[in-house]
Formats: sequence, structure tokens, C-alpha cells
Amino acid sequence: MGYRVAVVGATGNVGRELLVTLAERKFPIDEIIALASERSAGHRVSFGEDDELDVQDLAKFDFKGVDIVLSSPGAKVSAAFAPRAAKAGAVVIDNTSHFRMDPDVPLVVPEVNRRAIADYGRRNIIANPNCSTIQMVVALKPLHDLASIERVVVATYQSVSGSGRAAMDELFNQTKGIFVNDAVEKQQFTKQIAFNAIPQIDVFMDDGSTREEWKMAAETKKILDPKIKVTATCVRVPVFIGHAEAVNIAFRKSISAEQARAALIAAPGIIVVDHRTDEGLVTPVECAGEDAVYISRIREDFTVENGLNIWVVSDNLRKGAALNAVQIAEALIEGYLDKAA
Repeated sequence: MGYRVAVVGATGNVGRELLVTLAERKFPIDEIIALASERSAGHRVSFGEDDELDVQDLAKFDFKGVDIVLSSPGAKVSAAFAPRAAKAGAVVIDNTSHFRMDPDVPLVVPEVNRRAIADYGRRNIIANPNCSTIQMVVALKPLHDLASIERVVVATYQSVSGSGRAAMDELFNQTKGIFVNDAVEKQQFTKQIAFNAIPQIDVFMDDGSTREEWKMAAETKKILDPKIKVTATCVRVPVFIGHAEAVNIAFRKSISAEQARAALIAAPGIIVVDHRTDEGLVTPVECAGEDAVYISRIREDFTVENGLNIWVVSDNLRKGAALNAVQIAEALIEGYLDKAA
């Protein structure tokens, strides 16, 4: 028996990817419902190779009888509708930032802290972490199990798709315009994004960090271990899809590059490509459309005691959003939702 599933924000980048992922992974669905804002109601979105869905107005939709909601409409919208859907009996898997740090809402990456799903019933809501956090904690988990991480210093190189379709359009239009000497128009970004790198993602906080940098630290502590110290510098780069991260890790005990490589190769959700040749590493271009978290450039950092460097790349719309949410849903129905009951 299948489930009645709703996708909220179905016309956005992540919403469309959710529909693709559900179809590809053959999630057990009896009925699939596409929801979005009033202005998108009546549009059609694809589900699988042959099906199209009529988009319905989220504000008018009755969630009674819906089993699972996969949500990516923006934090303010989630704050308003998710409790309503949860009260109606649905389990909401939310991709926005609104519920992530709520102590009653589990924040889950299935390869890292699958057992946290057991607490979903406190609010009937499960939070999907930030895209940059997801790929990093997938990489950190087997290393933390091996040698116990003390501190992480990470610099991210994040694609524009993390800011939505309008941001992707801005990169395209600026790039095209520069070649014909058009004036650069900035709408989605604080600086020119074409042929540039912007060390600001989200708003600045009182301590000088951006909210994206704060998210990486706070979410890693909640998901993996509250004792881990994390400092991040998050940078937007002129790449359409795929986030990359240069991660420097200090451990509490000795760990060699060979030990780290073996642990990473054996870990779920990770593919290691680290041949120390010109083509022996992964970049965002190769990871686009792929499910895995890719790791390259594994090497010891001899400037600190028990230090290691790794390069981590993943498709931010797949594992960084849609795939992780669907994997949470799969774990939910496997271990906690008994449809037969």
C-alpha cells in the first residue's frame, strides 16, 4: 500500500527536484499532490517521465488524509502552513531554515543521525538541514567515528542555484551581458556574480558572521556532536549547480590520510575520487545530477596536531535538498509509519 504525498513549493528548483527524485526512487505513492502559491496554481509540473500534475493553491488546500509532506516553499511560508499540515495528521519534512534549531524538531541526515527520526512525533515535523551542512556532515561522520573531531574550519564555494531560479537567471544574464558590454544588473546578489566570488551568503550577524556560516556551525553541532567547534566562510561562486567545500579538520587523536580514505570509502553516500593526478578529483561540474557526496584531496595537515584536509563536492539540489528529504521519508516509512496499521 502506498502513501498520499504532497510536495509544497512544487514549482521551485527544489520542489521540481523533489518530484524527480520521488519518481526515480519509486517511492510508494498512491497519490501525489503538487502545491504552491496562488500565482502558481493551475500551472503544470512533471512527475516521472509521463505524468504531469496540476499545481494547487497551498493556502486553500486541506491536508486531511495526507501522510507525508515534502516542503520547500521558503521559511515564512513553512512557518505558517507546516503546523497546519502537522495538526491534520501529516508528517512534514521541511527543507527551510524555520524549524531546524527547534529542540522538538529532529534535524536529520540519514547517513549521519537516522535514529533522530524517532522523535518526529513531538511536532510531526522533521527538518532537512542546510545544503552546505548536509554534504559536510556526511563527510565528517565516518571520520568522527574513527578519531573524534575537535575543530572544523571550512570554506565553501556555493553555486547560485542555492538562491533559487532567479539567481541562476542573474548569473546567466550577467555572463551573457559582459560579453556584449551591457551594464551589469544586480538584483539577487550584493555584488556582480559573473566572473566573481562573493564572500556573503545570507545576512550579516552581530559577530560579523553571515547567517549561512552560523547555520553550518549550529546545525553540525545538533546533527553530529555539540562538542565540535566549527568556523565557516561561505562564498557564492559563478557555478550553476553544485557546492564545493575545502574542509580542514583537527582530531582528538591521530589519524592518517590512509585511515581517513579507508573510512570514507566504506561510508554510505560517499564516493572517494582521490588519485593525485590532473583528472583525479571531482568538481561541481561532475557532481551535478548525482546523488553522492564526492571527496577528493585527502591529505594530512602537518601544521597542526592530528590535522586533515579534504575537498567535498555535492549537488546542492539533490543530496543538499531533495534527495536528503526523500531519504528521510524512506526511513520514516521503513521504521516509523506503518501504513498497514
